Amino acid sequence: MSRKYLTLAWVLVLPALLIRLFTTIYPILETFRVSFYDIKLLRGLHEFVGFRNYIDIFHDSKMLTSIEFTVIFVVGSMIGHLVLGIALALILNMKIKAQKVLRTIVLLPWAMPMVVIAMASKWAFNNDYGLINDFVRWFNPSFSMDWLIHTNTARYAVIAVDLWKDLPFFAILILAGLQFISSDMYEAAKIDGAGPIRSFFRITLPLLSKNIWVLSIFFTMWRITSFDVVYAMTSGGPGESTALIAYRITTEAFTNLNTGYAASIAVVLFIVMALLSGLSMKAAKRVDY
Repeated sequence: MSRKYLTLAWVLVLPALLIRLFTTIYPILETFRVSFYDIKLLRGLHEFVGFRNYIDIFHDSKMLTSIEFTVIFVVGSMIGHLVLGIALALILNMKIKAQKVLRTIVLLPWAMPMVVIAMASKWAFNNDYGLINDFVRWFNPSFSMDWLIHTNTARYAVIAVDLWKDLPFFAILILAGLQFISSDMYEAAKIDGAGPIRSFFRITLPLLSKNIWVLSIFFTMWRITSFDVVYAMTSGGPGESTALIAYRITTEAFTNLNTGYAASIAVVLFIVMALLSGLSMKAAKRVDY
């Protein structure tokens, strides 16, 4: 390509590039700047406090609860994604007549917006007329449970809904990796006397390990920044027990109007995400496709 056409290409791309830089770089820099100030809009306060907002994060009981649940949410959800996702991918990989129909049906939850699913789940977990308790009462007519009122059950419910929503997508991505494993390897293992379980641990799992590793990093990042499931399903309740970090940022910024403190939480979350992004890119380079 000649220098003339290269210059023309940059001229055509430059406006979109400048807009992208402004809408991405400027908010990040402004968030970093605001994080060093104590800004309370209702009181008209705008005072430089240095790293005090960052220190307050680890002395705020509500924030510590959010960090605790975020860790529980991410770990619980990812364990479910790994175990159930791989199992579902193996089922979808079976040679059955209704294979295409089954794959389409499985993807339906993922195709639905999370807010819609979370709001429907809010009613599904209701004690009096919820779908969940109605199903359990088929086997135990006296069963009664207010899932979203108690801390532990509310947390389990949020994790279950998140898992139900994104598990199909995770399974389909694992299924894509299964398609590249030659059936000849399984035939050779069968001739050598290896059963299905041994073939899974000696052939399937090792060949999928790199793909699973990369997917786990990306899905972990999505879990850390989850917001909509809590916003629509529990609003952080009961109390503050299901308030994820992303939801806590929104609450501090738009409910409490404590923008400086909210910015400091966002910066910490940004740093965590940046580290995970670097790790994911490094891992992705090592994956052989």
